[in-house]
Amino acid sequence: MKAIGYRQNEAFASFDLPTPTPGPHDLLVKVQAVSVNPVDLKVRANTVVPAGEIKVLGWDAVGVVEALGAEVKGFAVGERVWYAGSIARPGSDSELHLVDARIASYAPKTLDLAHAAALPLTTITAWELLFERLGIARNGGAGKRLLVVGGAGGVGSILIQLARKLTQLEVITTASRPETQDWVRKMGAHEVIDHSKNIAEELTRIGRPQVDYAICLTHTSQHYEALVSAIAPQGKFALIDDPETSIDVRLLKRKSISLHWELMFTRPIFNTPDLAEQGKLLAEVAALVDAGELHSTLTRNFGPLTPANLTAAHDWVASGQAIGKGVLVGF
Repeated sequence: MKAIGYRQNEAFASFDLPTPTPGPHDLLVKVQAVSVNPVDLKVRANTVVPAGEIKVLGWDAVGVVEALGAEVKGFAVGERVWYAGSIARPGSDSELHLVDARIASYAPKTLDLAHAAALPLTTITAWELLFERLGIARNGGAGKRLLVVGGAGGVGSILIQLARKLTQLEVITTASRPETQDWVRKMGAHEVIDHSKNIAEELTRIGRPQVDYAICLTHTSQHYEALVSAIAPQGKFALIDDPETSIDVRLLKRKSISLHWELMFTRPIFNTPDLAEQGKLLAEVAALVDAGELHSTLTRNFGPLTPANLTAAHDWVASGQAIGKGVLVGF
């Protein structure tokens, strides 16, 4: 099979790799579309590829089931699925890919390949942040405020939608450019403030000096002290990035603020007993998409999966100017 990957200290290239064989719980998927996420860039920057080996990145995928593992239930050959995979396994930038069926679901019927590929990884991240890390109840949060720092990226774009559709929270998000401010309003944010300024002061400016929940999706070190100032006593703070400098958790003590870190790969890495929750939430999201309640966050289609196009997509994510999600469709 064809795959796009790289050797140690080399650029992306096309390789012929052996066709993988499904394990008991696996789906063998013919990949039709993938997306690029910041985690792809982080893995490439922080992983040493042994001499002679090939590293294949990519985890978001949409494709057609080619074969089933012996213990797989609920799926059929020829059906279209979507998933975000496992960082502990080879990536999806390949013609054929293995994924544990328990973390996959059937893809939305109303989305084309590009629009579907934009959603799985960021949706899992956002869902787990809201409902599991912060413990917000479905249709709960009335009278409470949620602040999302960095709302125009992939996670923020779907997080805003989930909070608006599935909770009663007032959603405040940050964006610093006119085009990103327009985007987060389109996603459903009630209020938008500028994270290039002091966040606590910006919240005071709009008459909302305190928030009950804060989720920082980027540059946590830069915003941390302002966020601690803005979070209400006994509030909750969550993050997904890797702060550039250490954050002092002691600042949270006086207000009894709880700290929550989200990594959507935790379940598949550790094969947790509740592994199948990711497949269940993707199935629910697919139904919400088909009902018109949630919308794709796609903004860029880089074309077929080639070394040049994949490089362009990585450069776009690395630029810090990306809005929503970028995808690649076909080989």
